[in-house]
Amino acid sequence: MIPFSILDLSPITEGGDAAQSFRNTLDLAQHAERWGFNRYWLAEHHGMPGIASAATSILIGHVAGGTKTIRVGSGGIMLPNHSPLVIAEQFGTLEALYPGRIDLGLGRAPGSDQATARALRRNLMSDADEFPRDVVELMDFMSDAPRQSIRAVPGKGAKVPVWILGSSLFGAQLAAMLGLPYAFASHFAPQQLMQALEVYRGNFKPSVQLAKPYVMLGFNVFAADTDEEAQVRATSMQQSFVNLRSGRPGRLPPPLPGYREKAGPAERALLDSVLSCAAIGSHGTVRESLKAFIEKTGADELMIACAMYDHKARLRSYEIASEVRGQMA
Repeated sequence: MIPFSILDLSPITEGGDAAQSFRNTLDLAQHAERWGFNRYWLAEHHGMPGIASAATSILIGHVAGGTKTIRVGSGGIMLPNHSPLVIAEQFGTLEALYPGRIDLGLGRAPGSDQATARALRRNLMSDADEFPRDVVELMDFMSDAPRQSIRAVPGKGAKVPVWILGSSLFGAQLAAMLGLPYAFASHFAPQQLMQALEVYRGNFKPSVQLAKPYVMLGFNVFAADTDEEAQVRATSMQQSFVNLRSGRPGRLPPPLPGYREKAGPAERALLDSVLSCAAIGSHGTVRESLKAFIEKTGADELMIACAMYDHKARLRSYEIASEVRGQMA
C-alpha cells in the first residue's frame, strides 16, 4: 500500500492560542510516528489568525526534536518570501541536527495577502516569476560542489530532498523539467489535478535526485467512529474555508451541525469543489473514498489534511486513516 503522510497548518482554534497549537502539533506528530505515517509536513502562511505555522523552519525543528523516525518537512516553504541562501542554511541546519529525516517542499505562492507580502519585503512584481531560478540556486547551494562562490554553511552537501509544490500546471512543468518529486494541493485546489498529473508524468526528465516521476497528492480525511459524527466534525473546516474565501479569515471554529445544508448556493459550490478530494465518515466510508481516489490518480503517496476543532477527535481521525491504510494493504 502507498505511504500516508500528514499536512499540518498547526491550526489555532477559537478559544485557543499558538502555544496550545504547538503542543497539539507535537502530540499529533508523535502519534503519527507510532501509527506508521511516512512524513509530517508543516506549511508556511502569514497573517492568518487560524494558522500558527508561519515560522515553518522553527516548527519543523520542534517536531523533529520531539520525534525519532518520521520524516519532517515543509509543505511548503514559500520561496519568493526568502533568499535561497537563507533557506539553504536553515535546512542545512535541520539536516545536520536530524540527518536523513528532513524534506524541503517549495512553493511559489506568497502564503499571504498583498499587504502581508509587502511586510515580508517581497518584490510583488517579480519574485514569483523568478521562482524557477531561485529553486535552481537553492539546490546549488545544497549541492556537493556549488557553482557559486558563496557557500551555505550549514547547507553545502546537505542531502535534503527537494519537492515542488503546486496547484496548477506551472509546478507540474517545473517539477518535470528539474526531475523532482511533485506534491499537488488537491486537498484545497483540485480543479487542475488530472491535467497536472498528465503534464508532470508526460514531461518528466530523470535527475540525480529522482529516476522516475513521484507524485504525492493532498487529500482531506475527516474520520470518526460513525458517519454522522464525522459529518459534524468536518463542519469546522467547512466554515473556516468559506470564511477564508469570503475575505473573513479567522480561527478554526467549533463544529456546527447542519452547516453545509444551511449554507447558501455560493458557499455550497465552494465546498463541493474543495470536498471533491475528501473522505468524510467512518472506517468503511473513508476506505472506499481513499481507494477510489488512489485508483483514479495513481498517486505514489497521500498527504492527509484534517482540520478538526477538538484535538482528541483529530487524533482519532488520523488513527482511523492509519487503520484504513492497513486494511487496504
